[in-house]
Amino acid sequence: MAVYTVHEPPPKRFEQASDPERFAFVRDGFSFWAFLFGPLWMLRHRMWLVLLGYVAVTAALEIGFSLLGTTAAATLAAGFLLALLIGIESATLRRFTLGRRRWTNVGLIVADDLEAAERRFFDVWVKSGGAAPQAVVESQSRQLAAAPDVIGLFPQPGSRR
Repeated sequence: MAVYTVHEPPPKRFEQASDPERFAFVRDGFSFWAFLFGPLWMLRHRMWLVLLGYVAVTAALEIGFSLLGTTAAATLAAGFLLALLIGIESATLRRFTLGRRRWTNVGLIVADDLEAAERRFFDVWVKSGGAAPQAVVESQSRQLAAAPDVIGLFPQPGSRR
């Protein structure tokens, strides 16, 4: 199951509310494409500030390694670790960029894939009259719900099984 955050764009000039087709679902977790093609991935998602930071960090690493006279293996290892960091933090970088563009985080969805996440979010969103749900967590076989007075893994308060 993947975790998605849902982001609502600011309404366009003559809109009362944002068009639901423009909502962005950002999957939390490692992004293989951001790891493999970091700068191109940033360009595809229009993450200009993140790309500028990436170029600055890469240039600083190159200058630092050339001044220190390190080997090519160390430079390659640093580049690999930077790419790995971009892949791991890709969702955070996307959420940062959307937040800078004044997009609003309106929900958290746990689903198997993007289509299921969209379906679950908009089901709750339509039922609530366009209000943003706090969180929708649903498994294929059962709906998960936590009682407020249950601590830990016990299904009933005071139960030991």
